[in-house]
Amino acid sequence: MTYSESVQALFQSFAIGTLSLPNRIVMAPMTRQFSPEGVPTADVAAYYRRRAENSVGLIVTEGTIIDHPDSSNQPNVPHFYGETALNGWANVLAEVHEAGGRIFPQIWHMGVRGQVGDYSEADIASIVQAFAQSAAEAKRLGFDGIELHGAHGYLIDQFFWEKTNPRTDRYGGDMVKRTRFAVEVIEACRRAVGSDFPIVLRISQWKSTDYTAKLATTPAELEQFLKPLTAAGVDVFHCSTRRFWEPEFEGSELNLAGWVKKLTGKPTITVGSVGLDTEFMSYFTEGKGSNHTKIDSVMAVFLCQESTNTYKIDNFLEGNYTTTNSINYDPLGLDGERGHHVNKRTAEVMNMEMSTDKAVCPLCTKKVVLSDVAKNG
Repeated sequence: MTYSESVQALFQSFAIGTLSLPNRIVMAPMTRQFSPEGVPTADVAAYYRRRAENSVGLIVTEGTIIDHPDSSNQPNVPHFYGETALNGWANVLAEVHEAGGRIFPQIWHMGVRGQVGDYSEADIASIVQAFAQSAAEAKRLGFDGIELHGAHGYLIDQFFWEKTNPRTDRYGGDMVKRTRFAVEVIEACRRAVGSDFPIVLRISQWKSTDYTAKLATTPAELEQFLKPLTAAGVDVFHCSTRRFWEPEFEGSELNLAGWVKKLTGKPTITVGSVGLDTEFMSYFTEGKGSNHTKIDSVMAVFLCQESTNTYKIDNFLEGNYTTTNSINYDPLGLDGERGHHVNKRTAEVMNMEMSTDKAVCPLCTKKVVLSDVAKNG
């Protein structure tokens, strides 16, 4: 596959069950807190409409909280329950659909109590039902699917992680047992929406309180973790990382999304500083921040045209990170300075020198010819 063909693959349609997406570009959920008393306003509707008008294939909304007392302690995070809030979301949906977009609400329990061990089984049952009710409301309103937030140390993830789940009943114990709560949420949502309504589960290794956290330290552990979630009814896994270009496990070029796709056979969404010239958290740690980068730079990270070794960007798009010569060619920098595009020592990624017709890898100076699609943004 040529570079031009590979870039164009981003703009090919993609099916999630019976839902057809016009392209493979997804707007990730981003907490905004612009919904006074939990009610999305006309400004919120206009915000999402603008994304649909600019041809985002799938919009995943900011986190929306379920009907449970501990689901949030933020007054301006939108609710996904109650007549007034749901009417606000109906307006958002109408604007997005009128602009030709597809949209999933992200359904969320923040877990502000902070200790999953404090929940009784009756509490857990009520939370599971609240998730299912929000899922049912999403389908009733006409949303195109839902995403369940199971990442970043929020409630579902608190059950996943051994450091926040000390329970000794059926919701605690080994890695598989710690998925029990999520499995019940997924199964309840599936019953509420039926077999053809897409369910996405967002997962992460890292937590908001610990960027180095790992639910799974090996592919075998990750497979154990994913099996019950897949069986419960997840259609797509949304794999959150801080830097999407980094391999998840030593000895493999696959990132988290690549491994999840390989182990489950399910479609995956990859995210983590996509479209930035460095990770945005540097603003808080070093005062530097990050700048936008064009699609040319994003895609050039995955292709360095050489006479004998060309990185297979088509495999990247499928979540399978492979090279034509993994011994002599190291596109993700697994062998330090020898790798193209990623310098792990400085985390200098996608800082491409751009011209009208080519991108230049900053580490190896190889030129990558850009497609018309890439040049046109």
